[in-house]
Amino acid sequence: MDDERQWFVGVDWASETHHVCIVDARGIKVGERGFRHGGSGLAEMADWILKLTGAPAEAIHVAIEVPHGPVVESLMERGFAVHAINPKQLDRFRDRLSPAGAKDDSRDAEVMGGALRTDPRCFRRLAAVDPVVVELREWSRIADDLGAERVRLVNRMREQLWRYFPQMLELSPDLGADWMLELWALVPTPAKAHRVRVDTLARLLKRHRIRRLGSEEIVARLRTPAIAVAAGTTEAATAHIGAVVRRVRLVNRQIAEAHRQLDRLTERLAADSSDQDDAPGQRGEQRDVTILASLPGVGRIVLATLLAEAFDPLQRRDYHALRCLSGVAPVTRRSGKSKIVLRRLAARGRLSNAVYHWARVAVQHDPRSRAKYAALRQRGHGHARALRSVADRLLAVACAMLESRSTFDPGHIAIRVAAP
Repeated sequence: MDDERQWFVGVDWASETHHVCIVDARGIKVGERGFRHGGSGLAEMADWILKLTGAPAEAIHVAIEVPHGPVVESLMERGFAVHAINPKQLDRFRDRLSPAGAKDDSRDAEVMGGALRTDPRCFRRLAAVDPVVVELREWSRIADDLGAERVRLVNRMREQLWRYFPQMLELSPDLGADWMLELWALVPTPAKAHRVRVDTLARLLKRHRIRRLGSEEIVARLRTPAIAVAAGTTEAATAHIGAVVRRVRLVNRQIAEAHRQLDRLTERLAADSSDQDDAPGQRGEQRDVTILASLPGVGRIVLATLLAEAFDPLQRRDYHALRCLSGVAPVTRRSGKSKIVLRRLAARGRLSNAVYHWARVAVQHDPRSRAKYAALRQRGHGHARALRSVADRLLAVACAMLESRSTFDPGHIAIRVAAP
């Protein structure tokens, strides 16, 4: 066996104590030990591995379940070759040592070290991530969490308005919009609706640039007969909504800030990549960010999610990895004459959602995607399954564009077909 692969380390990480097992090239366990989580504990772990093996850090290969986190970052900082494995694959390797299903931290660390020695192809070598990508990934997740929080708060508003003031629900499907929050503050009850002036509502609509509704139409809807409720119901509901409205306004400001950060980071990522690749005297190529943004259906959120959650396979132009991580690649189970094709559930949730909405918007704006979607629906495919097939095609197109360094051209296919 090559010298650079003579030492293998399995790390079973935890919130408090990390268990480490060292295996040599023959599969013999050399040592194992636990280390407390923290700066001193992680430094002691790296020193112990180097001392016990007596090898340089680059000749020591470390196996771990997660591809990120402080343990991974500290080991990579010291120069170790860190490899990640899917937890489900680790479960299969664990059966080799314990068919009965026994599990403990010591066994898991030994299994990872031994599996890396015998089956390195099942592991993925980790590389240092661009700091801009790390920041972009965090802001992308912050924006996603804030969006989910906004939905929860707006649903609480809708429930309370349904109790005593359902007329307000007819004005807009988005109760969390700034103009709706201001309108409720101006007209919180049916009684206030009979006293509000049309000019006041007209100024509110003009300030927020709302043109699909007129002030007189809003007044007419709000002044329809109200629901007869028990005493105290209106006061209780308005108090509840008042508390929720303040939180929705805060979340709206935070979402706007998160979107500004996403735009800033994607622009910075494109600029940094361009500066690194454009050599003096050579024509600059189209950057990955520009290429992906040119695809139909790709907006701010989808672009940021693709770069944050799938940066590594995008850099490798790995179409098969992208379709598996996003959940559009089906799972085939074949045995004898039996063959079953199932939806892939083992995927990255945020990436899967982003690709789904990418395909949904592309169907609305791209004729090729719309035609493919319509053909699949005619064949009996459901809405979600047809969108996954559209997303599969878009991922293949994206990888082809990244390899050729060209932006999306909607007339490319038509020109090629029309050419003699």
